Amino acid sequence: MQKNIQEDLNNKVDAIYMERCLQLAQKGQGSTAPNPMVGCVIVYNQQIIGEGWHIKAGETHAEVNAIQKVKDTALLKKSTLYVNLEPCSHFGKTPPCANLILKYKIPNVVVATPDPNPKVAGKGIKLLTDAGCNVTVGVLEKEATELNRRFITFHQKKRPYIILKWAQSKDGFIAPEKTKNTPPEVFWISTLASQQRAHQWRSEEACILVGVNTVIADNPQLTTRNWRGNHPLRLILDPNNRTPKNAVVASDTHPSLFFSKDSEMRFNGNKKRVTLQPYSLESLMRFCAEQEYTSILVEGGQKTLQYFIEENLWDEARVFTSPNLLNKGVKAPVLTGEPYQKSHVKEDLLMLFRNQTNEQDFLDNA
Repeated sequence: MQKNIQEDLNNKVDAIYMERCLQLAQKGQGSTAPNPMVGCVIVYNQQIIGEGWHIKAGETHAEVNAIQKVKDTALLKKSTLYVNLEPCSHFGKTPPCANLILKYKIPNVVVATPDPNPKVAGKGIKLLTDAGCNVTVGVLEKEATELNRRFITFHQKKRPYIILKWAQSKDGFIAPEKTKNTPPEVFWISTLASQQRAHQWRSEEACILVGVNTVIADNPQLTTRNWRGNHPLRLILDPNNRTPKNAVVASDTHPSLFFSKDSEMRFNGNKKRVTLQPYSLESLMRFCAEQEYTSILVEGGQKTLQYFIEENLWDEARVFTSPNLLNKGVKAPVLTGEPYQKSHVKEDLLMLFRNQTNEQDFLDNA
């Protein structure tokens, strides 16, 4: 009985410190891709003596940053290190974190989830346990898996994590009818607050994708100008090279990739045309995997969004519904299933969906 009480207490303590790891890891959202978001906490005598997180891809990992914050490194020999993802065991842009843990002889390590990256995939845990380190795995595993769903999906499915997003009127239109004389500009259905939320989402993903019809009709910027954060890489599906040269995505200073059936038309500088052979979403996913693009926010237009839906190539959908009516125009994409969450952003209704088929595969393999 006493043993069970003590184990329960230890589990609760581990969960508290792991929760702090997840809070720290979240700080790296939008900056760590293609790496995961990782936070680390080092505890001695029930006190946090060092903590850190992975700030940016290519820079030091969370474990290194946490250890560097410890003022008296002699205490590390009596401490417990908490981290939400298995410590790496290979040389990449930085040395292995597992080796650093062994260097400082940290006796206890608590891990939320194993690393799905084949370069690690249990090797870090094995290296620690073989050296006599006491390793506990699985504390707040569900929460840690959810946090790094982009990274895990990328390594599980060899493709980016895909989020669909659009705004629609109450009567189910995403844009009014346009004629040849209608100037190319964005028609805003959602409120300014919803637009700002969408820009926040852009800052959290590696790429943003639209079809060429959206570029021609709306001439969008596809940046995070209404939110402080990194601009996503812009991906334009343009099979027949129809992007106007004066379009923002083709003429501004931010990078864009244009995917076509051939490479007849080219842009200079940071604008690049990529040939897909065959021209398909499968080829696009293969290219993105090779380039280590871990996530894509698909914003339009209707045909492009519906294409991803029909191919069952999506993981999340985020849909704003305005209380306003358009009466006619471009119909919104058709998405079956019920939202798992509803909320309001000012006057707009925000519905969040998960692809149940892909999510179950994700959970089964996580």
